[in-house]
Amino acid sequence: MKAVLFSFTRRGARLSISIQSYLKLCGWQVRALTGKKFVSLDSQLEEIEPDLASCTGQAFSGAELLVFIGASGIAVRSIAPYIKSKTTDPAVLVIDEKGQYVIPLLSGHIGGANQMTRKLAGYLHGQPVITTATDVNHLFAVDEWAARNHMVISSMREAKAFSAGLLDGGPVGVYSDFPVEGTLPEGLEMQPSGPLGMAITLSQDCYPFAETVVLRPRIIHLGIGCRKDTPEEAISRLVLRELRRLRIGLNLVADIATIDIKKQEKGLLHFARNNAIPIQFYSAGQLNAAPGLGFASSRFVQKTTGTDNVCERAAVLASRGGRLLLHKTVRDGVTLAIACEEFCVNFEMME
Repeated sequence: MKAVLFSFTRRGARLSISIQSYLKLCGWQVRALTGKKFVSLDSQLEEIEPDLASCTGQAFSGAELLVFIGASGIAVRSIAPYIKSKTTDPAVLVIDEKGQYVIPLLSGHIGGANQMTRKLAGYLHGQPVITTATDVNHLFAVDEWAARNHMVISSMREAKAFSAGLLDGGPVGVYSDFPVEGTLPEGLEMQPSGPLGMAITLSQDCYPFAETVVLRPRIIHLGIGCRKDTPEEAISRLVLRELRRLRIGLNLVADIATIDIKKQEKGLLHFARNNAIPIQFYSAGQLNAAPGLGFASSRFVQKTTGTDNVCERAAVLASRGGRLLLHKTVRDGVTLAIACEEFCVNFEMME
């Protein structure tokens, strides 16, 4: 996760150094940019160059969090040319140079700006200034909850209608193809159907309410093996074909898993990067220890890799012992298996 801090005064620069330290402890990669005359305050400070507009544009496309320490007008004018969509824009915060007020400007829910506002306000002993209606009324925010729990929202228009129903006094319905644990938030009721509600499912055809916002969890894991120098196109063809057959969107794939001897396999790496899918690598020993029985076995694969099966074992490992939706399938030198991890809906677990 990457964050960029902007400051414009001496006091703001000093505050950015403190915030930078806090964010680093939280696991963020952080750059702190400030005016030329304040760079000498600390070795971690960098100059805003060639200008604020250029730096903001780079940060907007390459970071998940932007924090402006100064006047909100500076932040608004700086980010205005780059704003595209609440589903893709990074979180943007403004903090006054004394750290008294922390204000989310952009991507409060999906981008996590509201959550980060609360955290930074707590660290600075400042006041979070959050204005989104569901937060002000202490109601369930479907887009924020979906983002925190790695779910894909079917439509932001439907999400908005869902939130409007809650704000109008609810209740609104909840349908789930997965087990539900914990207490439902205020205004939500488990219902099989109704005028308005949300459905938590992997199905492409599940719309139980007259107006339904569908949340689909990213719990699909691809296990992939391939011959050396297999082109990206061959990998893509097989993956997309089988996902279509299973009626699962590529956007529900949590990761790709394979054996560690494929760390330099360009076609596989390009497929993962071009589709923004994380990739993880397992040793032959780890694959051999994958839970389950009945994996397809190959003597040739065992001889060349140290394990009798790459794709099925990798998919099961990545899914933490999940169920195989697709057993070993071969095409054009690519082997593919698809697993679905066990999933439980818990509204009380917001992280």
